Amino acid sequence: MSHLSILPTVLRDAEGLAASLNALGHPPTWGGQLDGFAGESQPVVLQVALAGGQRLGWMRHADGSLALVGDLQRLSRSQTLQRLLGRITKRYAAEMALRQATSLGPGAQVSVVV
Repeated sequence: MSHLSILPTVLRDAEGLAASLNALGHPPTWGGQLDGFAGESQPVVLQVALAGGQRLGWMRHADGSLALVGDLQRLSRSQTLQRLLGRITKRYAAEMALRQATSLGPGAQVSVVV
């Protein structure tokens, strides 16, 4: 049984998240919806397909943050998926830091190690 859950995150920038997912080898798809059990579905801003047919998505909350959407019951039992979420969060933080630093203008030196 696959029940979709929504988990709040600190992520806010969908473009930065998409770049992070691409960098980690998980090319995202913009828009669409995730399907769950008994016709349940949730529209998402961004989604990725994982091995084994599992999908993760992110929806926009009213406050502008992105919430993770997926079968969190399954996610909580998978060490591989937990590690992936950790890598996504770290890559996103690095991506956002790089974007902020490059907006400082000419002469600013920036390097990011992930």
